[in-house]
Amino acid sequence: MNNREVMEERNEAKTLFGFWTYLMTDCVLFASLFATFAVLRHNTFGGPGGAELFNLPFVLAETLILLTSSFTCGLGMLYANRGFKNISLALFSVTFLLGASFLGLELHEFHKLAIEGNSWRRSGFLSAFFTLVGTHGAHISAGLIWMIVMITRVNLKGLTPRNLQRLKMLSMFWHFLDVVWIFIFSIVYLFGVI
Repeated sequence: MNNREVMEERNEAKTLFGFWTYLMTDCVLFASLFATFAVLRHNTFGGPGGAELFNLPFVLAETLILLTSSFTCGLGMLYANRGFKNISLALFSVTFLLGASFLGLELHEFHKLAIEGNSWRRSGFLSAFFTLVGTHGAHISAGLIWMIVMITRVNLKGLTPRNLQRLKMLSMFWHFLDVVWIFIFSIVYLFGVI
C-alpha cells in the first residue's frame, strides 16, 4: 500500500467512526424521548389515551411498509457492493417510495388526530406522543432527502468508492430508523392499546 491508499483508508475509518458516533447520539435522543413518553403516557388530562386513539391495523400496515423498505434498502446495498448499479438504483428507488408511503401514513394519522381535537396541546400524553413519533418522522424525511441525493449521485457518477461509503452510511441510518420504529410500535402503540 502506498501513502495515498493508507490515508484514504484512515479517512474512511474516521468517517465511519464519526457516523457511528452520530447514530449513538441519536440513540440518546430517542432514549430521552422514550423516557419522557413513559413518564407522561398516563397523563391524559381527562382526555383519551392510546386505547381510544390508536388504530392498530393502520399502524401495523405502517410498520410492514417500513420493514419492507429496510429489506429493499439492504438488498440495494448488497447489489451496490457487487457493482450492479441499475439494480441497486431500482431497489433504493423502491425504498424511497416505501419510505414516502410510510411518512404519508404517519402524517395522515397526525392530521386525523389533530382534526378530532387530539393535538399535542391536549395533554402530556399527546405531547410526548407527537414529539416522539414526529421526531422519528423528521428523521425519515431527512433519510428520504439523503436517498434522493444518493440516487442522483450514483446515477451520474456510478458506484465509486466514495458513493459506496455514502450508501453504506445511508443504509445504516435507514436500518437504525427501522429499529427505532419497532420500539415505537411496541412501546407506544401496542402497550398503549393493551
